[in-house]
Amino acid sequence: MGMKDEIFYNNIQKALENLPDNFNILEEQIDIEIQVKYFEFVREHREEFNPDEIFVKKDELFLDETSLDRKKVILSVLSVIDDVKAYRTIEKFITGAEGFIKQWAVLAFQESRMLLQSSLLDEQQVFISTGLGGKGQKLRYFVVFLSSAENIILNKTQRKLLRDEVVFELKKCEGEFESIDFIEGFSTALVILPLKADIRSIFRNIIDECNQYGNFLKVDLIVTNVKVMSKGEIIDLLNKKERDNELEEV
Repeated sequence: MGMKDEIFYNNIQKALENLPDNFNILEEQIDIEIQVKYFEFVREHREEFNPDEIFVKKDELFLDETSLDRKKVILSVLSVIDDVKAYRTIEKFITGAEGFIKQWAVLAFQESRMLLQSSLLDEQQVFISTGLGGKGQKLRYFVVFLSSAENIILNKTQRKLLRDEVVFELKKCEGEFESIDFIEGFSTALVILPLKADIRSIFRNIIDECNQYGNFLKVDLIVTNVKVMSKGEIIDLLNKKERDNELEEV
């Protein structure tokens, strides 16, 4: 881990340690670009619209002739109306929505839910969202274990060992195993971990345990909660990292 990576990791850990107990994690997997567009739209346009007027016309959401932009406005404004009817309207819309607007509605629904919780509990709620979502008070991560032998898939024994060690280590920290796939040069897994889990130690332990039986994994790995990466994206990232390391050495 380079110096920049170390500083970034430590800053993230400090931020997580200082979180209040009343935080909410977005469980659904929502594209990060859509999340950015949603919050930018809310910041720039929400005050332009009259909440009372929008609330009266909320049923426009369910009409086929209502434009996508109009639905974005209605959902964004409904999310800040402190009324359970607004919350239920968004909830109902989600069940029949698809694609981009469904993801937009999920973000609005989360905001609406937090608003109602804040009113009922009389305390501010904290909202945490990532591209891969989570479960309860845990986050989902996409992990890439790099094989020592490039362009060769792990053999049957190595695959079983890696899978078993991932499951075992996750149980120790109240994490959850979802899936693992094996590709030439690396293995990818989806796991769920408590928000304040020591991610670095968890995956270091997995690699150390596996490498007692042949050093078939590199000590470096990729961990992200932004998206599930394709094989091409993983290779591009590894190549970029290699080029950056070469520049640092020069």
